Amino acid sequence: MTTLPKKEEITRRLATMRDVAALAGVSIKTVSRVVNQEPGVSPELVERVMNAVRLLDYHHNTTASNLRRADQRTSTIGLLLDDVSNPFSSALHRAIEEVAREHDTLLLASSSDQDAEREEKIALTLAARRIDGLIVVPTPRSQSGLHHIQSLGRPIVFVDRPAIFHDADSVIVDNRYSASQAVQHMARYGHRRIAFLGDNHAVWTAAERYLGYVDGMAVAGLQVDPQIVRQDLSNIDMAQAAAEELLASPIPPTAFFTGQNLVTIGALRALQHHHLQHRVALVGFDDFLLADLLAPAITVIAQDPAQLGKAAAELLFARIAGDTSLPRRIEVPTALIVRGSGEIPLL
Repeated sequence: MTTLPKKEEITRRLATMRDVAALAGVSIKTVSRVVNQEPGVSPELVERVMNAVRLLDYHHNTTASNLRRADQRTSTIGLLLDDVSNPFSSALHRAIEEVAREHDTLLLASSSDQDAEREEKIALTLAARRIDGLIVVPTPRSQSGLHHIQSLGRPIVFVDRPAIFHDADSVIVDNRYSASQAVQHMARYGHRRIAFLGDNHAVWTAAERYLGYVDGMAVAGLQVDPQIVRQDLSNIDMAQAAAEELLASPIPPTAFFTGQNLVTIGALRALQHHHLQHRVALVGFDDFLLADLLAPAITVIAQDPAQLGKAAAELLFARIAGDTSLPRRIEVPTALIVRGSGEIPLL
């Protein structure tokens, strides 16, 4: 005679489908049909199985079930961001998560910190978890980890920065044109000495925004002075220090174009420290929380991270579902939001 395991013995470990079947007095196949909500099981058997599930605190192993599916999908996707603590990345994450929820898919997210080796390790870890696809903000030197995911037949969508593979999709904005518009905007208020403060120059978005700065200066008939250009400002403190150095120079700039939201905050702190926020013009790339409540409120080139994330996620799920059309490059529009700081005229 078979002796049923005691509940105490089972709960010291994770209960299995076999434990549920033994307690309910049914086959493992019947338990599988009940927990997967398949039709054809009598209400009486469903009740017996679910009572056993509750009694044993059984949790269905969805990973194992997914690996048995004919299409080998796991209902998980990966998201590899630059830095999840940045407000732009957080908004991107949220938008992608909402689309994933609509597809009953789990989102696994991590930050690369613009480190190619870290990006590769995370990508390989995600590949080992057999994700169905990946959305990635690539590092300046994306390596074999992303290639490995693609070699497994998993689609990749690049967001914020363009694809590094010829056969992958991208969702971006026109950084160069938008930056040019920001510089021309301040030039129309009489500014000639417009400084540039930028992020890591090796990052595509930062490089494009610098080129846009150069374009905007040329359109306005202005020369770029290398003495008032600062790049590779990776945090608020570095940006503030760079701005303060320029403000203390013999011929300080009368306006700043900042290439990223954290850089904008650093420049703003420097202006406030020297009580120059009402005299020196400022336009930043990327909006940020409370920018509209400052005095003056901050004029920005605003991206729409929610739209970027939504477009990237919808494109990824289309690929997962079997869309084999040619790779797409989607551009989400930006907007110049006029609030006051960029409209300070040259005195």
